[in-house]
Amino acid sequence: MLSLCWSQCGWSVVCPSRPVLTCPVILLCAFLADFDSKKKRKVAEIYQALNSDPIDVAALRRMAISEGGLLTDEIRCKVWPKLLSVNTDDLPPLPAGKELREDNKDYQQVLLDVRRSLRRFPPGMPDDQREGLQEELIDIILHVLKRNPQLHYYQGYHDIVVTFLLVVGDRLATALVEKLSTHHLRDFMDPTMDNTKHILNYLMPIIDQVNPEVHDFMQSAEVGTIFALSWLITWFGHVLSDFRHVVRLYDFFLACHPLMPIYFAAVIVLYREQEVLDCECDMASVHHLLSQIPQDLPYETLISRAGDLFVQFPPSELAREAAQQQAERTAASTFKDFELASVQQRPDTVLRQRFRERLRGEERTKSILTKPRTNRFVKLAVMGLTVALGAAALAVVKSALEWAPKFELQIFP
Repeated sequence: MLSLCWSQCGWSVVCPSRPVLTCPVILLCAFLADFDSKKKRKVAEIYQALNSDPIDVAALRRMAISEGGLLTDEIRCKVWPKLLSVNTDDLPPLPAGKELREDNKDYQQVLLDVRRSLRRFPPGMPDDQREGLQEELIDIILHVLKRNPQLHYYQGYHDIVVTFLLVVGDRLATALVEKLSTHHLRDFMDPTMDNTKHILNYLMPIIDQVNPEVHDFMQSAEVGTIFALSWLITWFGHVLSDFRHVVRLYDFFLACHPLMPIYFAAVIVLYREQEVLDCECDMASVHHLLSQIPQDLPYETLISRAGDLFVQFPPSELAREAAQQQAERTAASTFKDFELASVQQRPDTVLRQRFRERLRGEERTKSILTKPRTNRFVKLAVMGLTVALGAAALAVVKSALEWAPKFELQIFP
């Protein structure tokens, strides 16, 4: 593994098995070669999983979670459908836009939101191309809503749909968004915000487990969780200006449990610990600070930590601190059924063994997590000494593939 180090002589490449390289040209070439080698290995592993029979969905999830995610939009076009169990060989044709827009109760609101979404398109895109994509965006949204009358449009939904449109095109985006809307996003598309509020209620318990000082400060300020609403319901698409960061997070969220976005929201707050504690302890000041999300976040570090926190403090351990909701009405409660197809694609013996071990160790885990906050487990989380991403990825993948809240985790008591 090569790394860059700075000294008075300038940058140098350090490799345990080689002398220090100080020539700028040599060190740059060596560093880039190592980076390219890692990227090529990952691409090869992704295509190996895609070409296996049956497709190795568990491996694809690990690739989407691990550093760098799925790397390119070309790969995302192939992998995102597998993560959502969408058959790309049988995509329905898109109906004409005029047919969708006639007498549609959501059309005017969708039109207003899409017209305001200029910043979501690549800078420098020709106006006619952008306007064409905006028309496709309207049609995708109306198509999904028409086919699923139980779903209700919400402002921010278009921020998610446009991400899929820009990555995979209108036809595939329609199929992916429909599956996502009836599973991961279903709580946000209820007639009321009750389930959305319930998901937001997981934010403070996560923060409390890791950093009680920040939690207590925010409680004293009475800031609540509304600052994170747009993060959650748009999967951060509305608040991040760099599209590369948006699709990297989508790789992560698509490969994980439906509640993972709220864990990522928590690690952003925890990352800004000092800013929060230095702020005036009042609702307006803290809300203003947290609403302005930094654009230079260390995304890979935060993704790793979010995965670690999910493993250390799974939803089942936090549920009693969150607002009560019936399990039958949440996307999390139906994730087992949604992922059943993925499990059947590859009956992974390693994951099944891990699942059995998890059941045997459930009581032991509960006793560890319910000890006073001074215990070693929480101290590791507070200090940021988290487990390796590979271990977290396996655990999150296992949870994504084999999660059944009523029997296994009982997320809602």
